[in-house]
Amino acid sequence: MNAPTKRARRKVVPIHTPKLPPTHPFDRVHHTDTGGLIERTQLITGHANDAHVTAYYGIAPSILDAVIDLWQGTRPKYPIDRYTFVDIGAGKGRAVMTASLHPFFEAVGIELNPTLASIARTNLQTFPNYANPLAPTRLIEGDALAANLPLTPTLAFMFHPFEAPVLRKLIGKIQAHYSVLDLPFDLIYVNAEHASVLDQNTWFKRLFHGLVPMSSVDHLADLAEIAEQTEYGSTGDEICGIYRFTGPTT
Repeated sequence: MNAPTKRARRKVVPIHTPKLPPTHPFDRVHHTDTGGLIERTQLITGHANDAHVTAYYGIAPSILDAVIDLWQGTRPKYPIDRYTFVDIGAGKGRAVMTASLHPFFEAVGIELNPTLASIARTNLQTFPNYANPLAPTRLIEGDALAANLPLTPTLAFMFHPFEAPVLRKLIGKIQAHYSVLDLPFDLIYVNAEHASVLDQNTWFKRLFHGLVPMSSVDHLADLAEIAEQTEYGSTGDEICGIYRFTGPTT
C-alpha cells in the first residue's frame, strides 16, 4: 500500500485593507470631512507650482482659536468685524469653518487642488446645520497668486501651504495690493517653516513667534491621525508667527 501523498498547505496571506483615518472630533460634531493626512505627491494638479506644494493636514482648531486670540491682543487697527479672514491653501476648509465661529466680516478660503476644493465647498454648506457661525464663508478655487485679495482689512492665515519660492511671490502680491489700498493686512503663519522670508522683509513687522499648544482633545486626534505613517509626528503644539504689514520703511 502506497503511503498517502502529502498535499502542500496553502499559505494564508492576510488581507490588509487600508485603514480609514479616524474621525477628528471637529468632524464628529459638525458632520464634516476635514481629516486625514494627504501626501504632497497626491496633490499634484499639473500646475506650475506643483513642486512647491506641501501635504494636506487640517489645523488643530484649538491652535487657530488661540492664535486668533493672540492676534487680537496685538491691537489691530480695527475691530475684528471689519476684517476678512483669508485661509491661503484652505484644503478641506477646517480653518475657514473654525474662523467663522469668530465675528469676522467674512471667512474666505483659497484652494488650488480641485478635489480638496470640492470637499471644502461641501463642508461649508454642511457646517451651519451643526454650528452657529458668526461670519459668512465662501471658497475660491484657484491659485492664491492669481486670486483677488480682499478690499477690506485682512487677516490672512497659512498652515505652511507651500515652500519659500511661492511664499516670496505671494508676499510680493500682498505688498503691491495693500500698499496701494492703504488697508491693514496681518498674517498668521502656523508651522512657520519659512518665517525667515517674512523676518527678512522690511515691509513686515513680526508681532509674535513661538510655540502655541493645542488642546488635549486635538492632540489625541493628531496622534491617532498620523499613527499609520512615520514621516510626521505630533508634539502637541505648533510654531506660529503673527506678522503685520507696515509698508516700506522711510
